Amino acid sequence: MAALRLAVSNVILCLLLPSSSSSSSPICAARMQDHVRTAYHFQPAKNWQNDPNGPVYYNGMYHLFYQYNPHGALWDVGNLSWGHSVSGDLVNWAALGNALDPTAPFDANGCASGSVTILPDGQPVILYSGIDAERRQVQNIALPKNPRDPLLREWTKPSYNPVVPLPADVSADNFRDPTTAWLGRDGLWRFAISAVATGVGTTLVYRSADFLRWERNAAPLHASRDAVMAECPDLFPVAARGAEGLDTSARGPGVRHVLKVSMPDTLQDYYTVGRYDDEADTFTPDEDVARGGGDDDYRSWRRIDHGHLYASKTFFDARKNRRVLWAWVNESDSEADDVARGWSGLQSFPRALWLDPAGRQLLQWPVEEIETLRRGRAALLGAEVESGGLREIGGIAGSQADVDVVFEIPSLERAEGLDGNRLLDADALCGEKGASVQGGVGPFGLLVMASGDDLREHTAVFFRVFRLLHGEYTVLMCTDLTRSSTKAGVYRPTHGGFVDVDIEKDRSISLRTLIDHSIVESFGGGGRTCMTARVYPEHAATSSSHLYVFNNGSDAVRVPKLEAWELAPASVNVVPEQEEEEEEEEDGLAASSNMCTSSVY
Repeated sequence: MAALRLAVSNVILCLLLPSSSSSSSPICAARMQDHVRTAYHFQPAKNWQNDPNGPVYYNGMYHLFYQYNPHGALWDVGNLSWGHSVSGDLVNWAALGNALDPTAPFDANGCASGSVTILPDGQPVILYSGIDAERRQVQNIALPKNPRDPLLREWTKPSYNPVVPLPADVSADNFRDPTTAWLGRDGLWRFAISAVATGVGTTLVYRSADFLRWERNAAPLHASRDAVMAECPDLFPVAARGAEGLDTSARGPGVRHVLKVSMPDTLQDYYTVGRYDDEADTFTPDEDVARGGGDDDYRSWRRIDHGHLYASKTFFDARKNRRVLWAWVNESDSEADDVARGWSGLQSFPRALWLDPAGRQLLQWPVEEIETLRRGRAALLGAEVESGGLREIGGIAGSQADVDVVFEIPSLERAEGLDGNRLLDADALCGEKGASVQGGVGPFGLLVMASGDDLREHTAVFFRVFRLLHGEYTVLMCTDLTRSSTKAGVYRPTHGGFVDVDIEKDRSISLRTLIDHSIVESFGGGGRTCMTARVYPEHAATSSSHLYVFNNGSDAVRVPKLEAWELAPASVNVVPEQEEEEEEEEDGLAASSNMCTSSVY
């Protein structure tokens, strides 16, 4: 009973107090179980998580459902459930019981990914892929037991499921991940879903008047003969101008659409901006966005993130009129490490996203609520970093920080030449032109999660400017993990992507980086190119991590502005570890409104 009473108290305290109080109260402070566990990224208290499912804003609360194995730290499709947490601010989260578990014939072998849609009467509905008793993927719905409950703690699965059985032309294990549904001008609901139909990787559309009886559209939303099964589709509208988000059913003048898919053969998320025809229910990519392989190959589209991120999912935040993206960030050390820690998998920090002024690509930026965690501040203003220069940014905890920096380039004269064919593989180019390889204009950027003066362990996030054969310039952004860890068995790649900026005109470029123990998320050029990395530095178990600005180019670069903030721990799905601790915390709850200001490490 003590555990139950404390859980209820935690939900009330963490969700109803202002974030500046709840994020730092002792009862809400995250317990760090090991040196790679994060302080402000979303993760359950224990066990495996993967895809974000059905993020939604409902009745004053944010809800995140996610793929979850309640029985262990490894993926097990037969045990896949929907974990469920709620928040008042997208930063601090309280864990609730599972929303869905594999208990019925239509999901006996797992409750796979899906979405949440809010109906016109305000009722939320879960639409999800179940793996049935015969191991076929079918589509089911679930309804809240009490729609008036702002926490939506209990869900029922109607016995008439599945609402969409496996089609005859679709393979049994390739029919999954229904999107958030939207209303057409004809009053019918639609959702999109990934499938392999008659051997072709495709995104299908289903229509319904009542959300119960669904019919498949004759034409697919989009098909790709050059790609394998595409998972986790997402179709959503964006404003042609401005950063304001749109409801999923928005249409009309000034509205464009984005189609995003996740490709299991590359473990990357791809998207394109284009035109959605809401009469034919088809999507056509813009010609100027589809590149290198034709618009029917998803892998020629732009990438949501050029690093370690997958299965992204967006939702419309009606509270702040914005579209917000979540994504799964898996581990890159060993399964044995996962088991030893007792957990596996993170969610990226939520990002607001909108269309850039040119209408070609999405801009992504951490949601503004992260600023409620800012505590100590360090700054570097008007500095010059000489060739071979290294400047430490002290005064804050380097393992838990938000860094925002602008680099100015006085001259492009020494930019290295680059053959246009090298633009096709930014990862390889970053691997060849790493942070330690001296260049002309760059590499310059940040060294994060660094072990100190010896730099035996560090992660480099940096830019390099090249001159193409026709005289124009291009900016390469890299995250170099080759020295991120001395631990054996860790995947240490080099991530790369080009930043769509006019460096010849601007002569400056910005970089924002979120550092949280074992994850580094970077946003180049105002969020035009994003890069997520997992890092496992051994030094962090026993000593502090350092933060540096560096320049390994031939000429100096200027830093007109650098601001770095230490971030306080958020309260993320904290579960008391022992009954004795629970009783002590419960007794002290009424008097415990003071704030913890110490760092996690």
